[in-house]
Amino acid sequence: MFPGVNPRKMQQMMKQMGVKQVEINAISVVIKTPDSELVFDNPQVSKVNMMGNETYQISGSPEVRELINFSVSEDDINAVVEQTGASKEDARKALEESEGDLAQAIISLKSDQE
Repeated sequence: MFPGVNPRKMQQMMKQMGVKQVEINAISVVIKTPDSELVFDNPQVSKVNMMGNETYQISGSPEVRELINFSVSEDDINAVVEQTGASKEDARKALEESEGDLAQAIISLKSDQE
């Protein structure tokens, strides 16, 4: 934490100040922002409790993934319903899963019907 400070002594000092730190065995941490996701694989995660306030510290190198925002239009839902005979809810779900790809949504629903 601090260069030249004995880790054991640091733990004792933190305990005296009422600071508790617990390591969390995390596999992955994802932070979502409006435009992207920060994905930390195999991070070092610590939960620190200081006077009743919990904070989390994450160490590692994130992979930045851009989010693709799309909206499912009512016309697309109706087109999938018309082609497949599926309910509007199923059509919306298929369109969301195919990220708005009409053909893929129709193929997906038709293969489920077989």
